[in-house]
Amino acid sequence: MASSSLSSRSTLLLASRTAFRLVSSASCASASVGKRAFGSSLLHAASYSFSSFRSFSEMGVGGAVLQSDSEYPLGLTKPAHLSLPQISFSAKEIELREWKGDILAVGVYENDVSSGVLENGRLKELDSYVNGVLSEVTKEEDFSGKTGQAVFARLPGFGFKRLGLIGLGKKNEVFTKALKGFGEAIAAAAKTAQATHVGVILPAAQNFSTALKLDSVSTIAAGALLGIHEDNRFKSEAKLSLLKSLDFLGLGTGPEFEQRFTYVEQVCSGVFLTRHLVNAPANVLTPSALANEASSIASTYSDVLNAKILDVEQCKELKMGSYLAVAAASANPPKFIHLCYKPPTGDIKTKLAIVGKGLTFDSGGYNLKTGPGCSIELMKFDMGGSAAALGAAKAISQIKPLGVEVHFIVAACENMISGTGMRPGDVITASNGKTIEVNNTDAEGRLTLADALVYACKQGVDKIIDLATLTGACIIALGNEIAGIYTPNDDMAEEISKASEITGERFWRMPLEESYWEGMKSGIADMVNTGGRQGGSITAALFLKQFVDDNVKWLHIDMAGPVWSDKKRCATGFAVSTLVEW
Repeated sequence: MASSSLSSRSTLLLASRTAFRLVSSASCASASVGKRAFGSSLLHAASYSFSSFRSFSEMGVGGAVLQSDSEYPLGLTKPAHLSLPQISFSAKEIELREWKGDILAVGVYENDVSSGVLENGRLKELDSYVNGVLSEVTKEEDFSGKTGQAVFARLPGFGFKRLGLIGLGKKNEVFTKALKGFGEAIAAAAKTAQATHVGVILPAAQNFSTALKLDSVSTIAAGALLGIHEDNRFKSEAKLSLLKSLDFLGLGTGPEFEQRFTYVEQVCSGVFLTRHLVNAPANVLTPSALANEASSIASTYSDVLNAKILDVEQCKELKMGSYLAVAAASANPPKFIHLCYKPPTGDIKTKLAIVGKGLTFDSGGYNLKTGPGCSIELMKFDMGGSAAALGAAKAISQIKPLGVEVHFIVAACENMISGTGMRPGDVITASNGKTIEVNNTDAEGRLTLADALVYACKQGVDKIIDLATLTGACIIALGNEIAGIYTPNDDMAEEISKASEITGERFWRMPLEESYWEGMKSGIADMVNTGGRQGGSITAALFLKQFVDDNVKWLHIDMAGPVWSDKKRCATGFAVSTLVEW
C-alpha cells in the first residue's frame, strides 16, 4: 500500500491498496502449488426454514484451512475453533400477547414520536398492552427516535422480559443504513442481556408495501447477524453470544420471507469469511494459506466452482514479471489464485471478473514503512480486496445465479525485504509486455494487480471490478467509511451505485483525469509505478488502466478506508454484499 505522512488512521491506511474486480470470463481448472522466483523483466442459496436453522459450518463458511492441526506458524499461533453465529429467523403474524421471549425490540422513527407523545397507531396499541410503559419511558428518557438512541425497560409479568425502543432517525434518511443499524443494535442488546430469543416490531412498516417489508426484514436480519458475529479464534477466552432466534412480528409471513432469510445467511457467510481472512495475522495467513482457503471453497461448492492455483514457475511461463518482482523478497512463496464460478444450468450470457489485491503482508519493501502513522502493524489487511473476492465467491456459489460466469482472481504474495528483493530503480516487465520503472517499492499492490488484470482479460470477460486497499490518498479524500470508485464507464459506476443502495455500503465516484498520466511517465521505461503526492489515488487508478484491454469494461474500487474498523479494531467485511448484488 502506498504511504504518505499523516497522523490519523486516514494516513495510517495510506499504506493500503487493494484491487477488487468483478470481471466475467471463461474457464478454470484444478489446483497446484509450487516454488517461487524473481520478476520477469529478466524473462522478457440453500433453504432456511422458519422453525430451524443450519449452522454456517454446514454451509462451508471459512476457516478450515486456518485451523489446520498439522502446522504451527511463526509464534506457534494456532487459531482456536471457529465459532459462527447460528440464528433462526422467522416471520410471524400473531397477537403480541402470544409472543414470548427475552427482548421485544421496537424500531422507532423520529416521526413516530413528538415531544414524548406517541404518534404512531401501532405504538399506541403496544403502549396500551404494556400499561403505558412505552409512554412513560419515552418521556423519562427523552426518547425521540434519533439514530443511535436506545432505551430498555424491564417488564415483569409479560411474555417478554425487556422492551427496547431503538431510534431509526428520520424516515427520509438512508433506509438501509437505519435498518441495518437497528439490527446491529438488537445484536448489541442481546449480547448485554445474554438474550436467546428476540422479537422485532417495526410500527412504521404497517404502511409499507410487501416488497418494502421484505427489504426491511432482510436488512434488519443482516444487521443482527453481522452485529452478533465476533472473530474469537485468537483469544484464549472468548464469550459467545447466546442469541438463537429472531422473530419478526406483524410484517407478514410466507415463503418469500423464508427465501430472504436464506439469501441473508448466504451473503453473510461470505462476509464472515472475508472478516476472518483480513483479521488473520500474517504469521497465520500466508499466500499459501490464502490459496488453500480458496481451494477449500472450491471443494465445498464443486458443483459450480473450481480452482486453479499457479506457482512461481507457472507465473514465469505467463511472464508475470510485475507480480513476481513484488514477491521476490519473501520466504513465503507467492500463489496466484483463480476461482471460476459457472451456473449449474443454462447458457452463459455475461462473463465477469473480480480481481482482489492479495498482499498478505506489506512491509513497504526497501521503501520501508517507518514513522508515526505508517500503520505497518495493520498491513495484514492489505489483502482486503482478495478477501472480499473470496467472500463473494463463497456467497455466489451458494446463491447460484444463472446466466453469469464469474472469475475470482488474486495474485497473493508478501512485500518484504531481502537480498533477492525488488529495489527502487529496478525496471520490471508485466505480462502484457509493458515496462515499469519502480520508483517506490511501497507502491507494490498495483504491480501485482497489473498482471492479475492482464490475466483476467485473457479469460474473455466482459467486465472487471478490481478491489484494493490501494492508497492513503483515497482515505484522505473520502475518510474511513467510503470507498472510491474509478472507471471510464458510466454504466458500471451506476451499477455499483444501485447495488450499494441495497447493501448500505458507501462508494463515491472519483474523477479519472487522463491528463494526470503525464506524471507517471518514465525516462527509461513505459511508466513509473507511482506519481507525486497530489491526486495519488487517481494516478494509481490510471496505472491499473494500462493493463485492461480496451474492449473490457473496468471499474476500480479503492477500499483502503472501509476495510478496517478502528473502533472495533477488526475487519468489516466490506464490499462482499455489494459485489453479490452487482
